[in-house]
Amino acid sequence: MLVALIARDKPGNLQVRLDNRDAHLAYIKETGVVAQAGPLLDQDGEMVGSLIILDVEDMVAAQGWADNDPYAKADLFEAVDLITWKKVIG
Repeated sequence: MLVALIARDKPGNLQVRLDNRDAHLAYIKETGVVAQAGPLLDQDGEMVGSLIILDVEDMVAAQGWADNDPYAKADLFEAVDLITWKKVIG
């Protein structure tokens, strides 16, 4: 199943994001369940969140992936939503 993970960073936490970016990208690569991903940007082009499409067995697996993301472990996010997603275009 496809799950959209939409995470918004805590205000003023860009440095936390930058400090943990390499570990986050390595986690994406090693887990092999990310179909698409990229940062959410503010009007100035600064990273303020994440949009990640997970291809997982169920919502429990999606939550486990989200909980073990180095960004989550670094307490980067103000809010995280996991929403079942249906690919229609692309």
